[in-house]
Amino acid sequence: MKILIQDVSVITANSKNEVLCHADIVVTNDTISYVGPTKAWQADFTEVIDGRGKLVAPGFVNAHGHAAMSLLRSYADDMPLMQWLEKRIWPVEARLQPEDVYWGTLLAIAEMLKGGTTTFTDMYFYMDQAARAAAESGIRAVLSRGLVGVGEGAKSGLAENREFIRRWHGQAEGRITTMLGPHAPYTCPPDYLKKVLSVQAELGVPLQIHLAETRDETEQIMAAYGVSPTKLLLETGVLEGPVLAAHCVHLSAEDMDIMQEKKVHVAHNPGSNLKLGSGIAPVPELLSRGITVGLGTDSAASNNNLDMLEEMRLAALLHKGSRMDPTLITADEAVAMATRESAAAVFLPDVGVIEQGKKADLLLLDLRQPHLTPRHNLVAHLVYAAQPSDIKMVMVNGTVVCLDGRLTLLDEDEIIFEAGQRARRLVGKA
Repeated sequence: MKILIQDVSVITANSKNEVLCHADIVVTNDTISYVGPTKAWQADFTEVIDGRGKLVAPGFVNAHGHAAMSLLRSYADDMPLMQWLEKRIWPVEARLQPEDVYWGTLLAIAEMLKGGTTTFTDMYFYMDQAARAAAESGIRAVLSRGLVGVGEGAKSGLAENREFIRRWHGQAEGRITTMLGPHAPYTCPPDYLKKVLSVQAELGVPLQIHLAETRDETEQIMAAYGVSPTKLLLETGVLEGPVLAAHCVHLSAEDMDIMQEKKVHVAHNPGSNLKLGSGIAPVPELLSRGITVGLGTDSAASNNNLDMLEEMRLAALLHKGSRMDPTLITADEAVAMATRESAAAVFLPDVGVIEQGKKADLLLLDLRQPHLTPRHNLVAHLVYAAQPSDIKMVMVNGTVVCLDGRLTLLDEDEIIFEAGQRARRLVGKA
């Protein structure tokens, strides 16, 4: 299979943040084999796409979420995190069945693909079902079984995560990769984290964990252990291996210095953190230290959508307003956080950038819109003005998975029906 996108504008999201005009992109099987000036091609192509008036960008990489929680969208709003978890979310999650996770994940994937997300990161339960949904949908996924280190499920959860990694890592044409998923320092005591580290040493995969999401969490850890959550992870040995830390809102300068030294990756979730009243992560300080910061939505239960365009815009605006400095988090930095840096954050070196040899995970947007005219700055348009409805094609691994707003590999109507039925049962409205 060989596809040519001809005479198109391109946001490459490469290390130079290059934007190309009148460019061609050639996709050979699952890989970008050419990106550069348009030319008269003699080769035979499976398909030629007219790129005039259009923009190609890398697919968005959602660096943190809980996909199946889309079933709980709008079920528990306007509450602080711990009350949200303990009074509303955890009681419903105790009733989850495997097929609920399958349909809830498909619902999230459908939303993400239509909004330009080509890779998502997930931490939840019944992860075989999440992997099944990812495999069928064509999306790229970084998956882990969420682990809670207290209670009767602690041991079995770790065993499940081990077997899940063995079964699914590298599957679905390489689109599925895996991690270990200890939930957070306040749900996974040091002794349990050391057991997780033993499995990590055995399997050689990264680890993802929620870190310093709320002030209450940091105070709880300080009271119990006399150190910050970040320093607790350092002392436990968690930061010695590859780690993706989600949220990272309440960090001291010492915490950030530790993260810099240990090369901890961060998933910034501005929408969820704002809605739950958790605060604003110190992203400018993290970036100034050279820490890899990606962008995530968290779950649709706390956001309430999975729109990476919205998260990218929030990431760019939030720090300008809260610091009264319009130079913070430029449009180029916001795009990088949603693409190249998110891919790096979830340990995927071959996605998130449009250049030769990278995987063909692409978005094609129609620029012929009032809100995208005139075209003074295409990167600024993508961050500050673009809407999901502007996305006309989504490609993952060289396969078109969404075309003109319709999913090509999934039955959207069936997903909406099944997810609705299961959501009503979970919350007692069936």
